[in-house]
Amino acid sequence: MNAPLDGPDEGVLELRVEQLRREAGGVLSVTLRDPEGGLLPEWAPGAHIDLELPGLVRQYSLCGDPADRFTYTVAVLREDASAGGSAYVHDELRPGDLVEVGGPRNHFALVPAERYLFIAGGIGITPILPMIRAVEAAGADWRLAYGGRRRETMAFLDELAPYGGRAEITVEAESGPLDLAALLGDPQDGTAVYCCGPGGLLDAVEERCAAGWPEGALHLERFQAKTFDIDPAAERAFEVVCARSETTVRVPADRPIADCLDDAGIPVPTACREGICGSCEVKILDGTAEHRDSLLSKAEQEAGQTLMVCVSRSRTDRLVLDL
Repeated sequence: MNAPLDGPDEGVLELRVEQLRREAGGVLSVTLRDPEGGLLPEWAPGAHIDLELPGLVRQYSLCGDPADRFTYTVAVLREDASAGGSAYVHDELRPGDLVEVGGPRNHFALVPAERYLFIAGGIGITPILPMIRAVEAAGADWRLAYGGRRRETMAFLDELAPYGGRAEITVEAESGPLDLAALLGDPQDGTAVYCCGPGGLLDAVEERCAAGWPEGALHLERFQAKTFDIDPAAERAFEVVCARSETTVRVPADRPIADCLDDAGIPVPTACREGICGSCEVKILDGTAEHRDSLLSKAEQEAGQTLMVCVSRSRTDRLVLDL
């Protein structure tokens, strides 16, 4: 796999499953370790890894301790509509099994702020946990609003209990959904808002923050890609110039950039194929991208420095990439 744009060298590791632990109804944590006992690549709160499972690759947020260089821990929700990833982890994976792991990558990094508001829905608590530990250790001002449908399906409640009132637990079956109007109704300068969870929650939080919160205050991590209203008849062909390879690739209106690069012998990692993992992020040297990812912030997309070649396209006839 390619090195990320702003992090340590990234490769595929073969790690051993050290422990499987039930964290809540339908939630299983998986702890991985190097079979030879070696150090694992460093990571920071907000990072995720790729698990290469039979026939597919899935991304899971790291929820352990970044100071522990010997293990990675992720939590996997069993989903009824799973394409096979979560079902495999819950039904087939066992301690001692070897799993290929890509990453870590981080597009949900914790930024310096005067205070933090964390909003988590369901399994979205996983990337938030290391963030809370980090800001707590730094003595920062923070608050968590964690919502779920039923208490028995909400993971890591025991770990959050010592934080008392700063970790507010909302059980929909008992008191209704998270009150976003109360949480976000009063925009606050200096507050960084971090949200992870189901798409509906993220959309609602994004809409409320757009109505008055400072630009850049909101940070989102999506488990599922956004839906874009695309007219196939309006799609257009363009050229991609690979600067380092001195190769020009024609991208037809009906094919992704990544597939055309692969045909030309310039493969780029594409773990998710949905624009949510960041494995195919490439620097733009010239031209304007049409961003269709669910990862880059609005400001990052407008800056036009990178694009995800698995889903994004070009607004110009020619796009020059650092490949």
